[in-house]
Order: sequence, then C-alpha cells, then structure tokens
Amino acid sequence: MRWTSMVAIYVLFWAFSVFLVLPFGVRTTREAGGDPIPGQAESAPHEFLVGRIAKRVTVVATILFALFQLNYAFGWITPQTFDVFHDSERAFAGG
Repeated sequence: MRWTSMVAIYVLFWAFSVFLVLPFGVRTTREAGGDPIPGQAESAPHEFLVGRIAKRVTVVATILFALFQLNYAFGWITPQTFDVFHDSERAFAGG
C-alpha cells in the first residue's frame, strides 16, 4: 500500500473514532455541581477540553488502524469470511 493511501485511511479512522470517544467522560454542569446558564441544554458538557479529546481519539484511531494494517498483512478476516451465500449456491447448483 502506498503511504498516501495509508494516511487517508488513518484520517478516516481518526474521524470515525471521534464519534466513538465523544460520549465517554462527559459531565454535565449539574453533575459538576454548577448552575446551568439560562438556555443551556441540560445535556451540554460542563467543560469541553478539545486537547484531551483529541489525544483520546488519536489513541483509539491508532489502535484501530494498527489492527487494520495487521489484518491487511496477515489476512485474518477476508471478504470470503462474510460470504454466507456462496456455500448455499453451490449446494443448489450441484443438485
């Protein structure tokens, strides 16, 4: 695989990992012991620390990307693994 395609795939893993990481560790203003601002949603986070979230996302994305690369190199899971109709078609064609 070329390095440009590997970077593009890593960026995709990073972007998808944001949605995996965002719900964890969120504390609302009430949970933090503060008073909500009028008009603020009750589910809004008390503090949104972009740096901490970016570090967590990078760790998760790197682990997932490493598993992807290892699977690509060793072929643990292939498209044939999920081919559930192949055997039944062969059984019908054979009689």
